[in-house]
Amino acid sequence: MPSRTSLTPLTKVAIGALEDLKGQDIKLLDVRKLTTVADTMLICTGTSNRHVASLAENVVDASKKAGFRPMGIEGKEAGEWVLVDLGDVIVHVMQPQVRAHYQLEKLWAVDEEPVSVSTVKGKVPKKTAAAKKPPSQARKKAVRKASKTGKPAAKQTAVKKAAKAKKAAKSTTRRS
Repeated sequence: MPSRTSLTPLTKVAIGALEDLKGQDIKLLDVRKLTTVADTMLICTGTSNRHVASLAENVVDASKKAGFRPMGIEGKEAGEWVLVDLGDVIVHVMQPQVRAHYQLEKLWAVDEEPVSVSTVKGKVPKKTAAAKKPPSQARKKAVRKASKTGKPAAKQTAVKKAAKAKKAAKSTTRRS
């Protein structure tokens, strides 16, 4: 099982590029025992054809910027499954239905389970961390206010300001 220290610079670049564009369910497979073609496989899910193609293109761009030359990219036109060959690292970016159909994790992880990238990097997945953060006090107050009247908090504020302005105009008119 790959450890945090065994991540090569190229693997880190590829993972970072996938995470930058919100690639989902990124898995890392150590395939050195199974093939001489590559050392590592990354499997990632994209939400649409366009997202899959963008994720793959971001991996290519990031690897070039880091000084690693991509050997090839396949499937970008269709956008259902794009393979980026970086030499020692092969990146598969797929739509959910294609990933479920081909099940590359089961095919290539014969001896061990694929490792979630968030586990390897030693961090909590972003969605979980964000879900646990409590909303700010101001946001809580606005939500409570909106739920009482059925109007959004911003609209309530505008209505209150208009009522105050109207009241002020009436009081100045009466004095005249």
